[in-house]
Amino acid sequence: MADTAQATLTHARVLQIAVPVVLSNATVPILGAVDTGVIGQLGLAAPIGAVGIGAVILSAFYWVFGFLRMGTVGLVAQADGQGDAAEVAALLSRALLIGLVAGVVIIALQAALFRAAFLVAPASAQVEDLARGYMAVRVWSAPAAIAMYGITGWLIAQERTRAVLAIQLWMNGLNIALDILLVIGLGWGVQGVALATVLAEWSGLALGLWFCRAVFAGVAWRAWSAVFDVARWRRMMGVNLDILIRSLLLQAIFVSFMFLGAGQGDVVLAANQLLLQFLMIATYTLDGFAFAAEALVGKAYGGRNPVRVRRAAMLTGLWGMVAAAALSVVFLVLGGWGLTLLTTAQEVQAQARVFLPYLVVLPVLGCAAFMLDGIFVGATRSRDMRNMMAVSFCIYVGSVVVLVPAFGNHGLWLAMLVSFVVRAVTLGMRYPALERAAAG
Repeated sequence: MADTAQATLTHARVLQIAVPVVLSNATVPILGAVDTGVIGQLGLAAPIGAVGIGAVILSAFYWVFGFLRMGTVGLVAQADGQGDAAEVAALLSRALLIGLVAGVVIIALQAALFRAAFLVAPASAQVEDLARGYMAVRVWSAPAAIAMYGITGWLIAQERTRAVLAIQLWMNGLNIALDILLVIGLGWGVQGVALATVLAEWSGLALGLWFCRAVFAGVAWRAWSAVFDVARWRRMMGVNLDILIRSLLLQAIFVSFMFLGAGQGDVVLAANQLLLQFLMIATYTLDGFAFAAEALVGKAYGGRNPVRVRRAAMLTGLWGMVAAAALSVVFLVLGGWGLTLLTTAQEVQAQARVFLPYLVVLPVLGCAAFMLDGIFVGATRSRDMRNMMAVSFCIYVGSVVVLVPAFGNHGLWLAMLVSFVVRAVTLGMRYPALERAAAG
């Protein structure tokens, strides 16, 4: 691991980390489409809605623990950069323990959690009944799903993103095959879709553990005095809490964006929803280069080498900007065609084309925010991330108050762009302090 930490920082090394992540992310929407398509073969609307709302509710519960991936990357990369193999192993054990315990808690509290979810997002009696059946099965993979955040972060920190891609391909491939067998072949309906996901997620965890087998061949992962070291747990939980707060504020921006769009009519709401799919494509792509920044900056930061920190930041940032520019060109040239694929509703297409220019510029304007997030995650400067996101959120709210009444949906999109730019500027202002800290 120490050899990897001290290896030369090159363009090829950045791409070796980033490209598998981009490919892995590309498989995520495919699985959702297959789940919907398979259940759609039943010829009824209610099962489609049930699978959709059930998946959204469970994903929201799991997402709360998404901090585990980001926090794990930075801590493991820094321990690797310091040549502390024992702490690298101990961090894997801590991440797995958090994931497994969190999953068990969700299973134990499922009745109350599901009841609260349907109070917030009510559905028809038939859809709610089917969704409860779906979630009652799928919730049993909660420990595996959340523990996978930790394993994914651990592997990314080790620059083993090909393993991350292999896990994702295995899970999605098995899930699709089981979907077809259990729903179309055996006629198990929404419970079949849920069971397919449960089996895929537990098998994905098993494969992830297999990829970590070298650690389990040693003893450091079960050196319990080190694994349960209070000071290290306190640091890990502090980093994760900051990231959780930051993520909640970011999610609040996106949720409010949808609600504010809904207040401007169904056509505007639908147009915004289509354009957000483009934003998700940009997010999945830029995440690959942000993950590379997390791993490479983390190793350099752990090694107390500010020169390598700067080089890692510059190399990953350069490739992130190249990817962002390519996305902007794709959205400019093919965006209109993509909208025709997403909907046949002419009025929605027309409305979405009006606001498409915002998506054309968004990757370039938002790239710095994505890349700086990765840089600060790698350096575990989570307090800066939390604070700058708070500033960004406040300015977004102010922008909404000023711009939406004056410019309608144009004002809403401008406020979104402003939030990305402010996050980049404020994190950029904190970057010199990050380099100084790297010097020790």
